[in-house]
Amino acid sequence: MAGRPGAADAAQGTVRGRGHPHATADAGRTHRHRDGSPLTAPAPEGVSSTGAPLRQATFREVFAVPEFRPLFGTFLLSTAGDELARVALTVLVYQRTSSPLLSALTFAIGYLPWLLGGPLLSAFADRLPRHQVLIVTDAARAVLLACMAIPGMPLPAMLGLLFLVSLGSPPFESARSALMADVLDGDRYAVATSLTNITLQLAQVVGFLVAGALVAALSPSAALLIDAVTFAVSAVWLWARLQPRPAPASESGNARQSLLRDTGDGLRLIRRSPRLVAIVGVLWVATLFAYAAEGVAAPWADELGTGATGLGVLLAANPLGVALGGLVIARLVSPERRERLVVPLVVLSLVPVLLAGLVGLVLGAGSLPFGLVIGLLFVSGIGAAWLIPLNVSFVQAVPASFRGRAFGVAVSGLYGVQGLGALGAGLAAEGVSASAAVALAGAVGLVAVAPMLVAFRRTQGSVAAAPTGEGPSEA
Repeated sequence: MAGRPGAADAAQGTVRGRGHPHATADAGRTHRHRDGSPLTAPAPEGVSSTGAPLRQATFREVFAVPEFRPLFGTFLLSTAGDELARVALTVLVYQRTSSPLLSALTFAIGYLPWLLGGPLLSAFADRLPRHQVLIVTDAARAVLLACMAIPGMPLPAMLGLLFLVSLGSPPFESARSALMADVLDGDRYAVATSLTNITLQLAQVVGFLVAGALVAALSPSAALLIDAVTFAVSAVWLWARLQPRPAPASESGNARQSLLRDTGDGLRLIRRSPRLVAIVGVLWVATLFAYAAEGVAAPWADELGTGATGLGVLLAANPLGVALGGLVIARLVSPERRERLVVPLVVLSLVPVLLAGLVGLVLGAGSLPFGLVIGLLFVSGIGAAWLIPLNVSFVQAVPASFRGRAFGVAVSGLYGVQGLGALGAGLAAEGVSASAAVALAGAVGLVAVAPMLVAFRRTQGSVAAAPTGEGPSEA
């Protein structure tokens, strides 16, 4: 699922103070808006703050940063475990209830906490030391998942614990995304984001395929225990390898500000910036419809005549395409050209969803329609590489001391719409076939995202102003 963890990681052509909230962000240049508030502006597209063309970073340079390695490795580890547990629970619910809606609810429940409390919980990424947020949330999730793995756990209790596990995601992902901006500079951040996105998709592919192949052999308890172990290992790794840093809010003098006010500052920052509104609009709307099909994956696989193994392949096709698309963006596309590809890539991510639904609707079950659907979902995944340059644009427009809160708002909505999309597809599949629900998602998505793409183009080059007295200090 593109746009899960790592959805808010990106920066291109930026220079960041390592962990210091008063360091100027993006191009390293701070101006004053006419209202007196600081305005952090990026360098011109494809140009560094010194005026020279931005040099494209390599994967080796990214891995040379010591703190990137635990951030990257633990992310990969827990993602694979999550997909194993997610598929096992989804299949279990569908087998017990035969309800597409309940199956979609199981798939979506991991995203709903973002929608319900994501912005509020994400504010902790700016109020507390970010390394501590990462360690504590991973340790807590390991304990909760171990409880879920107790044999004989009733299904409602298991889903309730899954919801609690998901509550740890908003502060964790916001802290991790903001910390990535602290430890990486220049095009290394953009390349690291591409690398993270690629490996995220590969981890999901492995998780989905392994889950599909082993769901008949492994109980949900075993899958959940494996997931618990990945979080425990992640917590220890982060504790051992991350450099302690003070809380950004404490350094900027906002430690005593209320959590609600911190959350409101992040929401207001995005709301009053046409550029950020356009970026978040594309992010949310495109994701809402591009990934709605995952909510009806189990009934859709049944319609196409495949079993649990087919379900794993069906879910793995898109992330495999995203991995390839991310690799192309990172290594074959120059930094100055990436943002121009957002609009065509968004279209490419949605058209195959429409076609895949029509294939299943018209051709029905069989090896040929299943193969065509897999191919179309793979192409949709290639198009979903729009996430990388879009995230670059987002980070360029956000003041450094607001990254945790801004990431929290954007990613909360991202996960929220993924959950709503899955639920919407499941609800539609109660009245029509799963293939028809997928085709509908692709068609409506193309119409809904069009005005967002127009706004994205019109606001290119704009940046967001931090509230008075907040954000980076003047250079």
